[in-house]
Amino acid sequence: MWQSDHVEIRRATAADVAGIVALLADDPLGAARERPGDPRYDAAFAAIDSDPDQLLAVADEGGAVVGTLQLTLTPGLSRVGATRATIEAVRVRGDQRGDGLGQRLVEWAVDVARERGAVLVQLTTDASRTDAHRFYERLGFVPSHIGMKLPL
Repeated sequence: MWQSDHVEIRRATAADVAGIVALLADDPLGAARERPGDPRYDAAFAAIDSDPDQLLAVADEGGAVVGTLQLTLTPGLSRVGATRATIEAVRVRGDQRGDGLGQRLVEWAVDVARERGAVLVQLTTDASRTDAHRFYERLGFVPSHIGMKLPL
């Protein structure tokens, strides 16, 4: 857990789901694909929360979710049996952007990944999110791979 004078970064609880979904839906991409209020989010949260290799985190300001990300640890055989960490779904509420909260969230996730034995941290970001690309590069991430998806 990380805490400043006003914001605490902690593991999400079921009570945070609506706030997390609101953040995910609060941009043009999310608005087209998220469905706030859909009960499937509760089942998804339960699956994430019960998996020891998943960590859904929130930045909490006085009980309000003002940021979120998901950290996934993936053990593998490559890199001599290394564990990789993947950061996904980083969001910061609009009125909190530009104050360093996104950086604190990512740094927190990197610290947790390191503590859990990961040898590298990777992330994906939509190709259209050019501001996010600049943000991640400023934090030291390098665009090293091409990601591909297959909708099912």
